Amino acid sequence: MTFPVFVFFLATVVGLTLDRITETVSLAEIATFSHLSAFIYGLSVGAFGLMGRQYLERRYGRTNYLVTLPYLLPFSFRAAFLGIFLRDALFYVILLLVPATMGLVFVSPVMGFSLVSILLFFLAILATFVLGLSLSFLASVLYIRSVPIFATLTGAVALAFLLHLIAGVPSLEVLLPSLEFQMAVTPFGNDASGAVIALIASVVAAVLMTCVAYASVSVRIETSSEMYPPLLPSYFERVPIAKGLNLALISKELVDLRRSGTVTKMFFSLVLPLLFLSFAAWFINNGLAIPVGFNTVFYAAMVGFISILMYNWLNNIDLSEYYSLMPVTVPQLIRARVIVFLVLTLGISAFFVVAISIINNDTELLWLALIVMFVTSLYMVALTAYLTGLKTNTFLFDTSVLAKFSIMSFLPDVCLTILSFSLRSDWTAAFAGIVVVLFSMLFTTLILYRGIEKKWMGFGFAAG
Repeated sequence: MTFPVFVFFLATVVGLTLDRITETVSLAEIATFSHLSAFIYGLSVGAFGLMGRQYLERRYGRTNYLVTLPYLLPFSFRAAFLGIFLRDALFYVILLLVPATMGLVFVSPVMGFSLVSILLFFLAILATFVLGLSLSFLASVLYIRSVPIFATLTGAVALAFLLHLIAGVPSLEVLLPSLEFQMAVTPFGNDASGAVIALIASVVAAVLMTCVAYASVSVRIETSSEMYPPLLPSYFERVPIAKGLNLALISKELVDLRRSGTVTKMFFSLVLPLLFLSFAAWFINNGLAIPVGFNTVFYAAMVGFISILMYNWLNNIDLSEYYSLMPVTVPQLIRARVIVFLVLTLGISAFFVVAISIINNDTELLWLALIVMFVTSLYMVALTAYLTGLKTNTFLFDTSVLAKFSIMSFLPDVCLTILSFSLRSDWTAAFAGIVVVLFSMLFTTLILYRGIEKKWMGFGFAAG
């Protein structure tokens, strides 16, 4: 319940510092980036259909998921999916968009913001968010029906944005009609007829995708079983980094990843944000022509922070209650998943860092960038594991936990960003600063990793 208060506070701070921000970045550029972020966020929270089959196979004791109720109550899966879609839309609007807007309204008497402009900005961002949510809803439903159709849709969307990235066609206003609406109204423009047409186009697109998704929901979601050869012994030979119980837990986690088919979803959950980050860096440097000193070291730091999404997936493959019947403790499982996280992410992260360094012709900083990526990945997974244990989703909505997470991730992130921008102008001082930050992060990582035992020893595996 206090999470919206946290968002309200952040929006208030942004509102109070907006004049300083616009000295470097124009208001139109900020609005454009805000719409891109809202669209990506809508995509990320609307993909509940991707977990449809897993939800059917899970129970929390006597409690089940809403999506399984058509098996028990007289209504259809179509109604269940539409209800979940509308619930998610309402939930995230109240959780994020409304308190963020109220923060801007709160500072408007001091900063001289127009309430009409704030209201129109809220309407435009809401339309963009729902557009992303509807597209994700459609894609997730198609994933259940047919993986090839799902791949075709996602490939077409990715191709459209890639063509914009390369050739500038189609424009962002065509891809996001709500952005065109934003630019047609105050404080960016005064084209009432163009704004109405753009808003109608955005609403029609969202409604159309929602209706197609609703019609495409399977009448019944089929679950399947598949026999696998005994895989666990082979993983004992492939994991030389552990022994004893840790080796058994790590091997089992790797088997579960292969058995559940979650690796593909985890891969896309990491790759898509990295692609968006790459696009954002290119868009700011080239599309907006803002003189920001993005380089490979900065990108590597961002990759290290983003990769923590994979740890959350590891805690959502299966329920952990059955461990209560085994001689395993919560800290032991947390540490095993930390190692699995590193095994899964370091290769993908390194690939993106190397690729971006080659694309930007910045290979002379690649060695430092890889070190920064590795240390930030270690730090972020140790921080997340220490603060949230096996229930990352649950605890990150706890404001006290979120505040600690935000502060402890924000400080090194800001330091590495500023220092990476300074590498070109003052190499010696910037490099020394980066070394100090990295050693501080490594020292903190060691403390957090050792602290997992004491913090989580008294907890059980029960859901909650």
